[in-house]
Order: sequence, then structure tokens, then C-alpha cells
Amino acid sequence: MLIRVVCAIKGKKLHTDLEQRLSNFDVQLKMLKKNKAQWQELVRSCADVFVVSKSLIPRPIESSVTLLNNLPEKPTTIILDDRESLEEHANLLASGADVVLYTGISQDSLMEAIESTLESRRQFYYVDRLDQRGRIKPRLNDFVSNAENMQRFLEEVQQVVHSDSSLLLLGETGVGKEHLSKSIHAESHRAQGPFIPINMAAIPEQLMESELFGHEQGAFTGAVRSRRGAFELAHSGTIFLDEIGEMSLQMQTKLLRVLQDLEFTPVGGETPVWVDVRVIAATNKNLEEEIQRGNFRQDLYYRLGVITLTIPPLRKRKQDIPALANHFLNVHKIKIGREIRLFSPVAMEALCQYPWPGNIRELMNVIERAVLLCRSDTISIDNLPNTFQGKGSVSQNPPSFNDLGMDSWKDKPLAQVKEQVLHLVEKKYIEMVLEQTRGRVGEAADIAGIHPRGLYGKMKKLGLDKADFKSQ
Repeated sequence: MLIRVVCAIKGKKLHTDLEQRLSNFDVQLKMLKKNKAQWQELVRSCADVFVVSKSLIPRPIESSVTLLNNLPEKPTTIILDDRESLEEHANLLASGADVVLYTGISQDSLMEAIESTLESRRQFYYVDRLDQRGRIKPRLNDFVSNAENMQRFLEEVQQVVHSDSSLLLLGETGVGKEHLSKSIHAESHRAQGPFIPINMAAIPEQLMESELFGHEQGAFTGAVRSRRGAFELAHSGTIFLDEIGEMSLQMQTKLLRVLQDLEFTPVGGETPVWVDVRVIAATNKNLEEEIQRGNFRQDLYYRLGVITLTIPPLRKRKQDIPALANHFLNVHKIKIGREIRLFSPVAMEALCQYPWPGNIRELMNVIERAVLLCRSDTISIDNLPNTFQGKGSVSQNPPSFNDLGMDSWKDKPLAQVKEQVLHLVEKKYIEMVLEQTRGRVGEAADIAGIHPRGLYGKMKKLGLDKADFKSQ
């Protein structure tokens, strides 16, 4: 997640200095101009971190800080005070401010304190993304991508999030169909309602009707009490029918009637039950082929597929692998409690070259395994499974500029050769400018002619850390 920082600063010099220094960080920065609506702009900015001069906060300050703390983003508030008063600073902290800094200290000390707060915010984001069981809370921005096909897919998703129409998700095993369905639910107007997932492949045929529609006491042997089904439990929310292609024709007929009327009768019951649910179904099967074989009802396919979305497999959007790998690294290192900073260049290249038949689920499991096995601050190729170290993966000694001859290009398409050469040139150049500037990313970005945030992104992709160049 890109941290959004919004600043409202009194004093032109301090405003300029902060803008210059903060622009070198890996953040999305917005400096507000002084005007009558400055406070309203700050409150409505959806920021993760506020940096605001105390004199610009409306009175009473306690109420204004409380307003910021109650925003949906749960922002971090840094207040800059031009008076060095321990009592006033204590009062500001008591009112809900996260950090209070005296502007009379040196600029370096001031920026170090702000940078430390930004890093804490990043850690807060990853911790906040885990529920009480350590699972990742779904959000649509989990699927942010640099791949053109994935971007088109996400544009379609954004258009259907707030709809109540049935949705059919198609895609290979492990691409994230259930996670996407949870994200759609979480960002829809049904978010306050329940999300009920049902895996059709995991329910025995004789129990499926009861699981979906419930049963009354005495409906069958063993039914000692009434039980509500998944559709009733999902009232006012979303029901997710995973592996819909595994449903029998008999149950498909019953499901079709429910989808048409949103009404069903529990097993052994007499009174119909009406529910308000949105249905999201998913499968890794080709349902059109299943229809031709007589295994799936065509009318149910059309009813489920009012909107049909196909999630691209990971091998068709490999440019997303570095960002996904680093995301899962941050999640699992907090969950497991390891101080791991990055992947080695060889390990990252191995991840990018692997075909990922298990898609996102496989990538997540590989990263979790690597975090468990890693004994240093860098995940190496040795921490990855054997499949990443065999013939199908990149060599543990990637080619240097001296051995990029024709022998290293045999059996490789032109596009892959060009990518390999570009990767090495880019890495060598960025290492050179970082050595020249002793790890100062802002100065290195000026030399390279790119935005500091863009340079941060390239460093992350290439496995480079500015700290490694500070002592050189």
C-alpha cells in the first residue's frame, strides 16, 4: 500500500523544507496551500498520515484531533508546534495526537522522527490487515496491478461492486476467486451484512439441499432440531457458491428456482422463506463445455452469469510478482515474527520466471515457507522449494555483462533476451547512482531523472536497499 501523507504547514520555509524532504520518501505526498478551506481539505483528503502545524488546527483542538482520529482511514496525526512546552505537548498527546514535534529542533532530527512515524504506519497497515486468526482482511486494492490485462479486469470489477446482480467468477485454481468475492462484498453496500461461503465440491450430495436451504426438525433421520441454511444465513449480505460446476443437475434445478424468486422452502418445511442476498458463484471449469456435455444447465449458467468475470492467471501478469511477493513477505514476517527485509536478486528472478500453476495461492505458500526457513534478513534461492532451483528456474549465478553472448540466449525468445539485458543494465545503473550518492534516494533519483517514488519501486523490484550503500 502506498502511504498517503497530507501536510498543512505554517511558515513558508518549513513548508518548502518538508515538501523537499518528504518527496524523497516512498509516499504519496500532498502539501495543502493556505486558504480558508485548508482544514476541510485536510479532513476530506483520505490521508493515512497528517502532518499539521498546531496553529492551523481549529479550536478547540481536542475536538479537531478527535475528528481526525474518527476518520475511516484511522490516520496517524503528527502535530508540529513552534513552542517547546512539555505541558502543552502532553495535552496534545492526551487529546489523541500520535506524535508532537517541536519545530525548533534540527531539520535532520525532525525528518528522522517523521520517517520513523511513516514506517510505523506501514507496519500498522499490515497488522491491521490481519484478523484475530491472522488471516488477511480482503480489500479490492489487494488486486492493484501493473499488467494491462489485469487492469482491464479490475475496471470491470469496479463497475459491478455496487450492483446486486448475480456474478460468475471464472479462473484457474488459486487465482483468488474467493478473496475477490470477499473484497467485492466488503466494498459493496452489503458490507455490513454476512458473507457466507459454500464449497459445492466439499458437500455430500445428500446433504447439499439442507446446507443451502436448511431443514425443519424431523425432516429426516438425525434431524433432531431445525437448522438454517446458507441462503437464510446470508440474508442482507452475500452468498459465495464456490466450485459451482460440481453441483448435480438435480440441485442445479432447485438453485435456479431460488435465484429466480429469491425464495425457498427448507427441507421438511411448508412455509417459503424469502431472502435478500447477492449470489456470487465461481468455478475453474469451462461451463460452456460442461453445458455441451450435458453436465450443467444452460438456463442456470445464464442466470448466474448476469455478469461474468475471468481472473487472469499469474503467469500472464508476471510483472506483478515482485509486488505480490513483497506484500506476502510483509504479511508473513509480522505474522511469524521474523526480521526479514527483502529477497535476494536471484531469488526474486526465480520467482518471476516460475510458471505458477497454483497461481496466487501457490505464491503465498512459497513465501510463507521461505519466511519460516530464512535465517537472515534476506530470502535467498536456498529458502525456496527445489522446483525453483532445477532446470526450470533461473541459474543461481545469473549472467553478468561479460557472458551475455549467444550461448546464454539459446532457446530463448527475443522478448526474454531483451528483458534479461534490460534487467541487468537497470540494476547495474541504479547500484552505480546509489553508490555515488551513498544511498540518498532523492539525489539518486535526480541523477537518474525519475521520481523518487519510481526509484523506490525499482529498488524494491531489484532487491536493493539504500542502507547497503550508506557506508560505501
